[in-house]
Amino acid sequence: MRWTSTSVEQTEALGRRLGQAAFAGTVVALDGDLGAGKTAFARGVGAGLAVTSRVASPTYIIVQTHEGGRLPLRHADLYRVGDVSDLEQLGLDELLDDGVLLLEWASRFPEWLPADHLQIVLQGEDDVRQLDLIATGPRHQALLERITRA
Repeated sequence: MRWTSTSVEQTEALGRRLGQAAFAGTVVALDGDLGAGKTAFARGVGAGLAVTSRVASPTYIIVQTHEGGRLPLRHADLYRVGDVSDLEQLGLDELLDDGVLLLEWASRFPEWLPADHLQIVLQGEDDVRQLDLIATGPRHQALLERITRA
């Protein structure tokens, strides 16, 4: 499914809808060039979950945990991660079941992703972004249907 955003606010709004509809075990693989809107989308997810901390890019921290909302939000930036063994050392597999896991630059490790997840690829320039949303299994397909209804 392709969704068009013409502003940061619209990108955040789609993220907010995802956060409101997310279930424990939601895994979102975010991909796109620098500045494509991955962090804006993540801010929206945090707002939809009603987390209490500010959602920002976890570039140097690698994994940030945001608590206080309906579900915990784990926001990871895999850009600087070397290989799959580094993911295992970070303990990301332990974060798959009890909250929402957002993985920026997830395409670097497709073999690590669970079979059922939501892939979002952001593309575009200036304020116009195309977001391609692809569910890879039944639970995330149901989630995708909930967030994209009119």
